[in-house]
Amino acid sequence: MRPIRILVVDDSVVARKVISDILAEEEDFEVVGTAPNGKIALTKIERLEPDLVTLDIDMPELDGIATLTAIRSSHPRVRVIMVSNHTKRGASITVEALFLGASDYVTKAARSSTRDAARSYLQEQLVPKIRALSLPATPGGRSPAPVRAQRAQWRGAATTPISVVVIGASTGGPNALTTVLEALPADFPAPVLIVQHLPANFTTFFAHRLDAACALTVREANSRDGVTPGTICVAPGGMHLETRRRGGRKILITTDGPLVNSCRPAADILFRSVAKIFGAGTLAVILTGMGRDGLDGCREIRAAGGRVIAQDKATSIVWGMPGQVAEAGLADVVLPINDIGPEIVRRVMTRHE
Repeated sequence: MRPIRILVVDDSVVARKVISDILAEEEDFEVVGTAPNGKIALTKIERLEPDLVTLDIDMPELDGIATLTAIRSSHPRVRVIMVSNHTKRGASITVEALFLGASDYVTKAARSSTRDAARSYLQEQLVPKIRALSLPATPGGRSPAPVRAQRAQWRGAATTPISVVVIGASTGGPNALTTVLEALPADFPAPVLIVQHLPANFTTFFAHRLDAACALTVREANSRDGVTPGTICVAPGGMHLETRRRGGRKILITTDGPLVNSCRPAADILFRSVAKIFGAGTLAVILTGMGRDGLDGCREIRAAGGRVIAQDKATSIVWGMPGQVAEAGLADVVLPINDIGPEIVRRVMTRHE
């Protein structure tokens, strides 16, 4: 296989060198060029034909957002990883970039970090994300067995009304979630709980962006919030989200417990807690994302009598999370992204009539 061709775009000479040096250490990566701003980057993309671009947000002449928009318009197959600062402004712009079609993002270390620590921090994020985006999206590196859409062929008869919908997503999740949630009507009767892999500070902007696109109210979850029908709650970045019983109420709890599947928030934490509280009334949805988060939680939801929808490979940016669930035989149905929202509505609304 030929190496993954990468263009590094950053206005900082130091950052361009650090990123280029990190990538040059990988035998399957080839840094085909660098650029100090978006204007030069667009010219080099035409000439160098990279597979992937690492794109800084703050640049002169043409910034990261304008450059991303141009890349998506003229080179839709090129993957783009945004390089962001851990600031509120950086978080806001990065979230906007994800909704505009960025494939993924990495964050730079805090300015107080040593040079070696900052380099390691960036390397640990960047290398696996490039591989996940650039290699065939199959769980465990295996070729997946064909999984066809089975919209009308759910396994078994679902007799328990759906009382909660839980969704797990990672790489490619913002656009996938928008597509799904836009399909939910204003009178949708079930609560929706979401884990999207994002760091602290990012999910506030993420929830606001989803809220603007949906008929339902979308907000970042807080501890001791009630699990409210018709409301969409997003797990806060850097915190796990769980459901608990308090007296006669079902409430949300956020915790800063250990990473699970290298994630916090983790879909497995939310899914397991919902399986215990809602049981057979749970509908889980696993969308595009790197890794296996959600696999164990889906197993517990199925054991409790709940149902699982997985996104198909063709419409996933990375078929890691949904692929793991489908390969394990835990998905009741595997669907393209445009069909998932209507299927959720059908499964939930028909049981509430």
